[in-house]
Amino acid sequence: MPAPVPRQRAIPAVESGQAQAVFSPGGPSGDTTGGPAGPTPEARTTAPVTGATHLTLLVIEDDPAGSLGVPEMLDAAGKPVRVRTARNLTEAERLLTDDVHCILLDLALPAPGRAAEGADELATLKHVLRLAPGHAVLALTASGDAERGTEAVRVGAQDYLFRDELDSRLLSRAIRYAVERKRSDKAERRLTESKLRAQENARLERGLLPTPLLEGSPLRFAARYRPGRSRALLGGDFYDTVRTADGTVHAMIGDVCGHGPDEAALGVELRIAWRALTFAGLCGDELLSTLQQVLEHERENDEIFATLCTVDIAPDGRRAGLCLAGHPSPLIARPGRPAELLPYENNGPALGLLPNARWPRMQVELGAAWSLMLYTDGLIEGHTGVGKERLGLDGMVDMVRRQLAQGLQGEDLLRAAVNEARELNGGELADDVAVVLLDRNP
Repeated sequence: MPAPVPRQRAIPAVESGQAQAVFSPGGPSGDTTGGPAGPTPEARTTAPVTGATHLTLLVIEDDPAGSLGVPEMLDAAGKPVRVRTARNLTEAERLLTDDVHCILLDLALPAPGRAAEGADELATLKHVLRLAPGHAVLALTASGDAERGTEAVRVGAQDYLFRDELDSRLLSRAIRYAVERKRSDKAERRLTESKLRAQENARLERGLLPTPLLEGSPLRFAARYRPGRSRALLGGDFYDTVRTADGTVHAMIGDVCGHGPDEAALGVELRIAWRALTFAGLCGDELLSTLQQVLEHERENDEIFATLCTVDIAPDGRRAGLCLAGHPSPLIARPGRPAELLPYENNGPALGLLPNARWPRMQVELGAAWSLMLYTDGLIEGHTGVGKERLGLDGMVDMVRRQLAQGLQGEDLLRAAVNEARELNGGELADDVAVVLLDRNP
């Protein structure tokens, strides 16, 4: 038996008073506009209500005589509200296109499989909510049955109305309210989901930042990290510090070119690999050669490289081995002497640039008391507010000397250095910034 032809409502639009419904037959789909069949429920979203868009109401009711008497209505812009009607859920699904803004559902309409569902009086509503999760729904119930209407709202409808109290003002206002409430609910849900994703990402990124392993060492550790990409906690810079069983303290800082999520992931891989190789007893050229192999296997393309600085501090704290792979040399501050950079003449190439490269290990004297600052180039590449001039190594050394003279140390020193570099730049630094400070003060 063929499905009955649904009806399309022609509305001359009078907002005041109760008007008699006038129906005109539609085409084969029941839509005088000749629109295509509706998309899947997952893809359906209500069309935005703009000044050039008519509100469209889909009425689902089981009275073929049309005695429901849906009144003539105007939207907020004074344009007639278009009404489509369906006498069963099969027709409703066919008429539920993207330009429908609201559904008026008669709760008396039987749902498919109603007998199997027993006494569930809201089975029809639940079916429509599954069919049109993105549409506003008004529930229509018998006069005085407020309890059923309230339950319909609890299940998911935006509001409920009584059958014999429909008039144009009440219904048009209820439609606009339902549409806006549905839009607000969707926006709030998207905001909540966005916040949850942001919280999950923050927890993940915090978990990927290193925890220094310095138990038993007299050295004091401080670090400062500021990613270049907006609203991120992790960038392409990475660092780590560990103490091995022989009492040697190993520190590392590096920078993967770029500062997006892929670079951040590669930086984490290199840091974890560095820690594992260090505990395995590798250092200097052997360690960096192995890290280059890791980089070459994990990077997305051959143009990605990473700079690296490694320092291994002897158990007595007075000497250190230094390896540089395309990375700026650490800064050392000692009592009675101006802060300066450690030697960097034997700086090797960045990881991933040259096959079979070598990285010489330089022996440096630290002294009895000292502060050693490792940093990435994000700290020195910001502008100074004068033309295109950058802070550079010399500017950074002068800045840290001045801050040390003010008595700053530890985390206060790192915070002041990063903040001043940002202020000189006139705003956020474009690149990731990582700074590590190790202090020995017998």
